[in-house]
Parts: sequence; C-alpha cells; structure tokens
Amino acid sequence: MPYFILSVMVQVALVVHVIKTGRNTMWIWVLVLLPMVGTLAYVVVEILPALLGSRTAQGAFRSVRRAIDPNRELRQASTTAAMVDTVATKARLGAELRRRGDFAAAIETYRSGLRGLYEHDPTLLLGLAEAQFAAGDASAARASLDTLIAHNPDFSSADGHLLHARALEAEGDLAKAESEYQAVSAYFPGAEAKVRYGQLLRKAGKAEAARATFDEVLKMAELAPRHVQRAQAEWIALAKRELER
Repeated sequence: MPYFILSVMVQVALVVHVIKTGRNTMWIWVLVLLPMVGTLAYVVVEILPALLGSRTAQGAFRSVRRAIDPNRELRQASTTAAMVDTVATKARLGAELRRRGDFAAAIETYRSGLRGLYEHDPTLLLGLAEAQFAAGDASAARASLDTLIAHNPDFSSADGHLLHARALEAEGDLAKAESEYQAVSAYFPGAEAKVRYGQLLRKAGKAEAARATFDEVLKMAELAPRHVQRAQAEWIALAKRELER
C-alpha cells in the first residue's frame, strides 16, 4: 500500500477519533494541516496517556498537551467545578489558576469552597495560603496556615510547613522563621528547605552555620541517585552558588 494512502487513512481514523471522543476540534486542523507532526502529537498527547499510567509519562504528556492546547486543563477544571461543587473540584480549579499566575481568581476559588462543613478544610486552606503567598501577601498566607493548624491539628504537610516558615520570614519574624526552617528541613523531601534555611541563617548573620547547611546539601547530593540529582538540580546549584559567595 503506497505510503500516501496509508498516511491519509491514519489521518482520517484520527479525525474520526477526535469527533467520537469529544476532543478539542482544534486537533482536526492540526491533523489535516500538519499530517506527520499532527499525527505524532495527537498520539503522544491524547492516545498514549490512556495506555501508559506512570507519573513521569503523564507529566511529559501534560507538558506537550499544554503547549498545544494551553487552556485545556483550565477549561476542564472550570467545567467540573461548575457541575460538581466539591472540595476536590475547587482544589483542582484553584491549583490550575495558581499555576497560571491568576492568583486573585485562585484565592476567590479557594474561599468559595470554605463554607459550611468545609469552612476549615485543610486542603482548601493550604491552597488558599499558597495563592496568597504567591500574590505577595505573606501575612494573609500565614493567617490562613494558622487557621488550618488550629482547626486541623492532625493535618501534616511538608509543603505547608515550609510555606509557614517562608511567610514568617517575609513578615520579618526571623527568629520564628529560623525555628520553623530548622524543623521542616529535617524531613522535607528535597533540598529546598535546607537551602532556604541556609539563606535565612546567612540573613541572620550566622555565616558559619549557613555554610555548614549548604555544604550538607552538596554532600547529600553527591550520595543521591542520578534521578534525584536531576530533580533537585536547581537547589543544588543554588547551594553551590551560596558557598561561593
């Protein structure tokens, strides 16, 4: 069978798949106008994710999908939240708005879910604090985290703990921030907490303690597997730069 005929048959099959499965109709134009590239992109973004379920694969697919259709996840999150008003749908929509940098809308989304039985829901309060901090309001973020802790004493989140330390630092309460950084850096999964702890120590005039903290980050990185080193590359590089100061 000539390659051209086979290519056309594949295009037609994928166009039919777009229509039958309710995919974004933009894909039809991509498949028709960019036969080879469009076919490859559609298979990678829309078909393979259903076949491969690993987090790494799904992350790669999401990146490609966002490049092709950057509003897809926001549309889906908005539609789902409008149809099903739950903590999960509010949290998903808030996270997507925050990822896109629309912090005001994210804050409003989280707040709209904090009512009734879910007035002090820890997931929504943590998302709210993250959006508030990203918007530059450290005091509001710290207040939201204080509310979370007061009403959910058994809730545990390394990200929330680190955010609390950062909020205290941003407010200028270096003594409390130092205590929180020290505590969270002992169990935080990654180098970020230790690097931020070292930076705070330096800011507080504790240069030797700061250098020791950065040195510890680098020693731990040397012993870590390659995939961990790649995942933590940003913070490892920052620790190196801090040591060179």
